[in-house]
Amino acid sequence: HTHTHTPPFPAMASALDDHLSQALELEEPPIYYNKAEYIQTASGNKVSKASVLCGSQNISLLGKSIVKPGVILRGDLQLLKIGKFVIVGERCVLRPSYKKYKGNIAFFPMSIGDYVTIGQGSVISAAQIGSCVDIGENCIISKRCTIKDNSMILPGTVLPPDTMVPPLTVFGGSPGRYLGDLPESQSMLQKQHAMTQYRRFEPHPKP
Repeated sequence: HTHTHTPPFPAMASALDDHLSQALELEEPPIYYNKAEYIQTASGNKVSKASVLCGSQNISLLGKSIVKPGVILRGDLQLLKIGKFVIVGERCVLRPSYKKYKGNIAFFPMSIGDYVTIGQGSVISAAQIGSCVDIGENCIISKRCTIKDNSMILPGTVLPPDTMVPPLTVFGGSPGRYLGDLPESQSMLQKQHAMTQYRRFEPHPKP
């Protein structure tokens, strides 16, 4: 008996691509750091001793996150909740936002989801950042912005106060505006990206 076998080429090819990109990601060389310059917590956070955590009792890191040198976390202003596999690049500032009410200033807590990468030199005053979000280098995320899941902020973007970035969208420019959409696979790609950055970050092997 003859069975007509039409191989699902496009599906196979894309599965192969995924497999290849994963294999290549695993091959990326480690990024070595000096163990003496970082504090490693029981939950796997790696926090540079050259970062500044103000009001550390108000800062929660779920685990497996990296806080690079020169980062300033302003937990002294309000609660700062950070999920797992969050990579905060060199010299970033995370500063909870505020609103003026009848001459008084009220600060809002800031929450960041899981698998979030923040490029170096970015200043973040968002009220909320979802999961699987990629924020480029040297961005300014102004106060009370909301960045939804699986979105991307291009390097050098300046988001005006109260901007809402919808899921699966790309924002860029100054002032930051909507530039396009991302495929559904973005969450998987960003998850892989964040986990790979964490996995590659290793202490120098002992000589």
